[in-house]
Amino acid sequence: MIQLSQEHLQTIRTHAESTYPDECCGIILGYLANEGKTVVEVMPTENAWNTEAAAEFPGGCTTESKRRQYTIAPEVMLKTQREARVSEARRGSEGRSLNIIGIFHSHPDHPAIPSECDRLYAWQGYSYIIVSVQNGKAGELKSWSLDDTHQFQIEEIENIK
Repeated sequence: MIQLSQEHLQTIRTHAESTYPDECCGIILGYLANEGKTVVEVMPTENAWNTEAAAEFPGGCTTESKRRQYTIAPEVMLKTQREARVSEARRGSEGRSLNIIGIFHSHPDHPAIPSECDRLYAWQGYSYIIVSVQNGKAGELKSWSLDDTHQFQIEEIENIK
């Protein structure tokens, strides 16, 4: 289960609509606990997919178009993780530092279901929130996580206040 606020959901939807017809992407920061993941912040990022990225992702991820693929620049991921761990402003009431707990992206004019490319390059333990954007309007939003056989399973989304 992943817990996030209406504000987090709106940030994802707004970013998805603003990048349409290309895929949007972003980083989900929060905490892991026995009862699931709690989102503290969603950070929209630039979709860094280009010819060079396509060459680095073999196995069905060969399109050069941001309309069907996304990637977050590695330096953005590293900087975000480093800043999350040291930022006092981002610490919870228990003094825990934040971690990257997932990624979000959009599927323009496609359902909120992971593609084979999404599955091939997904990381165990992360949540993958996908929002479907039809004709420029954000619609269905689902969260997915990998099981032990590297297959996506739907993950319950709980709205928190």
